[in-house]
Amino acid sequence: MKIETPVWIKPGIIGGIVGAAALAIVGFGTGYVVTNSNAQEMAESAGDKAVLAALTPICVEQFKQLSASAQSTQLAALEDESSWSRGDYIEEHGWATFPGADGPNDNVAEACADELMNIASKS
Repeated sequence: MKIETPVWIKPGIIGGIVGAAALAIVGFGTGYVVTNSNAQEMAESAGDKAVLAALTPICVEQFKQLSASAQSTQLAALEDESSWSRGDYIEEHGWATFPGADGPNDNVAEACADELMNIASKS
């Protein structure tokens, strides 16, 4: 007895393969499906953003602990610094160094400098 395969099998298999390939291309291309390494990078990026969001206000608050005249003097000095060295200025004054840390956080210092420049421009 000979088994007869239905006529629709070959087009069905080809359609399934083409559909799977299209799904993979669209899924990976649009970001709906991510690889393990991409997921790790996304998680690290989200963590870094969360740390900045949490620590930058603390840095600004440490600056605000200064007297009003000292704040004005420090803001003027910060404005005189070049934009790429403002973070270093923040680090030198210890506003980006937190209890238990070995040293200042560079990213927080940059974000803090940006925030302080926003405060200075509003004044």
